[in-house]
Amino acid sequence: MTRQPFAHDAVLVLDDDGDEHAPGGAITTALCGSWTHEPPCPLAPHHTRVHRSGSELTLRLLFAAEPADEPRVRRMVDEVLARGWGDTPDGTRTTWQLVESGPSPVDFAEADHARRLVRG
Repeated sequence: MTRQPFAHDAVLVLDDDGDEHAPGGAITTALCGSWTHEPPCPLAPHHTRVHRSGSELTLRLLFAAEPADEPRVRRMVDEVLARGWGDTPDGTRTTWQLVESGPSPVDFAEADHARRLVRG
């Protein structure tokens, strides 16, 4: 089997002084074991993009995985986001509330990036 591209969207409410990168870091830690590691990502090469508006954070995860691993990756992402906290590399904790999370189609504009993730 070969990896295929997938996308996952979530909406969070961050605490007032929360680091908008903490949820993505928490996802990376869950999927890869650490914020930093040598490529490739062991389970699912991925990229997290966020947009913050006040305390609301819209998160989009683009990832590549074997089709059989897709449910596992999504479950891990949902679990870490539902947990409601993540630590930054300097040890600062950011907390949030998960509003919604779920699968989303890969956008046409993401096709090149998705192909790079599939290649690992």
